[in-house]
Amino acid sequence: MATQVENPSQVEAPQEEIIPLRFSLAGPNVTNEQIIDWYKLSYATRSLDDRASKYIRRGMGWSYHARCSGHEGIQIAMGKSFRPGIDYLFPYYRDTGTNLAAGCTSEDLFLNGLSRDADPCSGGRHMSNHFGKPAINIQNVSSCTGNHTLHAVGVARAIKYFEADGVAFSSQGDSSASEGYTFEAISGACRERLPVCFIIQNNGYGISVPVWEQSANPIVADNFAGLKYLHVVRCDGTDIFSSWAAMQEALAYIRSGKGPALVHAQCVRMGAHSNSDAHQLYRSEEELMDAAQYDPVKRLRHHILSHNILDEAAVVAIEEEINAEQEASSKRAEEAATPSPESVELFVVPPAYEPGDQEPPQGEANEKLREAINRTLKEEFRRNPKTFLWGQDVASKDKGGVFNVTKGMQQEFGKGRVFNAPIAEDFIVGTANGMARFDPEIRVVIEAAQFADYVWPAMEQIVETSHDYWRSKGQFSPNITIRLASGGYITGGLYHSQNVEAIMSHLPGVRVVAPAFADDAAGLLRTSIRSEGLTFFLEPKNLYNRVEARAPQGSDEYAIPFGKGRFHRRGEDLTLISYGNTIHFCNKVADKLKAEDIGVTVFDLRSIKPIDVEGIIEATRMSGKVLVVHEDHLFNGIAGEVIAQINEHCFMDLDAPVRRHGAKDIPIGFSKILENATLPQIETIEAHARELLAF
Repeated sequence: MATQVENPSQVEAPQEEIIPLRFSLAGPNVTNEQIIDWYKLSYATRSLDDRASKYIRRGMGWSYHARCSGHEGIQIAMGKSFRPGIDYLFPYYRDTGTNLAAGCTSEDLFLNGLSRDADPCSGGRHMSNHFGKPAINIQNVSSCTGNHTLHAVGVARAIKYFEADGVAFSSQGDSSASEGYTFEAISGACRERLPVCFIIQNNGYGISVPVWEQSANPIVADNFAGLKYLHVVRCDGTDIFSSWAAMQEALAYIRSGKGPALVHAQCVRMGAHSNSDAHQLYRSEEELMDAAQYDPVKRLRHHILSHNILDEAAVVAIEEEINAEQEASSKRAEEAATPSPESVELFVVPPAYEPGDQEPPQGEANEKLREAINRTLKEEFRRNPKTFLWGQDVASKDKGGVFNVTKGMQQEFGKGRVFNAPIAEDFIVGTANGMARFDPEIRVVIEAAQFADYVWPAMEQIVETSHDYWRSKGQFSPNITIRLASGGYITGGLYHSQNVEAIMSHLPGVRVVAPAFADDAAGLLRTSIRSEGLTFFLEPKNLYNRVEARAPQGSDEYAIPFGKGRFHRRGEDLTLISYGNTIHFCNKVADKLKAEDIGVTVFDLRSIKPIDVEGIIEATRMSGKVLVVHEDHLFNGIAGEVIAQINEHCFMDLDAPVRRHGAKDIPIGFSKILENATLPQIETIEAHARELLAF
């Protein structure tokens, strides 16, 4: 096992300017050529770090810059251990050396720092110092520190399932290891014994917060010591030899199939956290001088000279060559095109499956909404063997979820494709994001939570996933369908009756659908699964088995395009626009008014985002009097968006102000009396309709 070392910045330092490398002898697996290559990468990393600081002073780029000085040992070892196009690397914002060693060029990194259109990571869409190169599997990682641990676990799950030769590398700092999703990731990787190498670069600080104020163990890896199958290796991250030995030990363990490994690299932070951090306000001059003596670049240079691997002239020649190359590549990056203003609208929403116009299925309405979802899932799983499903309680013997929607799935498609997940919603969504990275043909269907109300722990990953396609300039599309049992009318009370469509549809890059009939559920689910990108498929659980939601069974190709609503009836006196549970209430109100010779148009949105603007316009012009109804809370609800569209497109067609009716802006109580008093009812919809008719 690699030698365990203390924090280098806390070791008593000798008076000499440079501390010799502890692990200085090249073994049989390390050649002088490798050592020279390591020095070239280390020096290039430091040089690039220094140039970034100059760009900041010139106001030309790198508005965010986190130096990696003091981390070069572990970063070069990690990057050189990565195999482009085979492994998957999830670096963090301080991983300049890692990216350079893994296959990014200096020009790639300059393009990123200067936010140029040709930046291979994101084309200027992502923050500077967030390097990546998806073309060789260096992933585009967000600013939400440590969340990519879950993506690494997800792609490792695919590596294992498809028996591929690959390892997922997940790199982060010590402070992000305190995040709950980091524990979920490492714990989940251990439970599934996945090929993941987690690397924690511990420089002793989270911005200004010292490690002992944020971790129970200053050696952060010790926080995970009790996890079965996890192999922990400690090393001196300022020492390339120690770091290389640690990486090789970790990878040997992972490739044995025993489980994941965690490399804990003790580093020093030679500079501030970032260009906006004044570290002199919380670090003493003595500490900074001590940290400088552990400079990985100077120590490796000293080693090369003291062991006669190269002489001074040869080392200087290497440095001059690197300086010249970086000068040329930085000039090319400066001259490269910036993103055009128009390009901001590209790659917002991934391509959707286009089913074309299809007539709804005909015949006896004998299929329940729950049955339609179950049938469609099975049909799509048979069609595409790269379709997967997981969630809480979805595959327990003969039970298929709380509502039996996934009943029989695991029995037909096996435990590799249909399986239970822990009660860790962020883990469920985050690993779906990761698994989708392995192959664009993969489709992941997840029950992100047993009830929609419990999805909130996953919001970090949902937000992350919503902008992956845009942030990567179309290089990665998370092809995920998130199923959520939503809505009330079941006397479920808090956490079992909530609607989430308004919040989710506020996110750019996502789709949200809410079918209320079995045929719509089948058609929209098929389109969701076959489409690229992230789609929320909201299932009104009150309607799973209700007679009014039944419909004829369609074929295994019946699909409904996104952004296409449905007219249930047409009338010239009043228009009711709704979706979900309340569309059935609107139909009953329309039946009652029809008996009084009042013609009512009932328009079912069913696709919340994208929304059917043309359908809304047509439904509005049918009568000139519109009531928008939904069971979600009224304030900031979908009705507001519908009314905005009506005012923009149909103002001159209105005979009365558009009205809306929804749940009161209070929590939904458990008592049926309280629930009824909060949610829209047939009687309250009718009252609003009659008031509008009388206008």
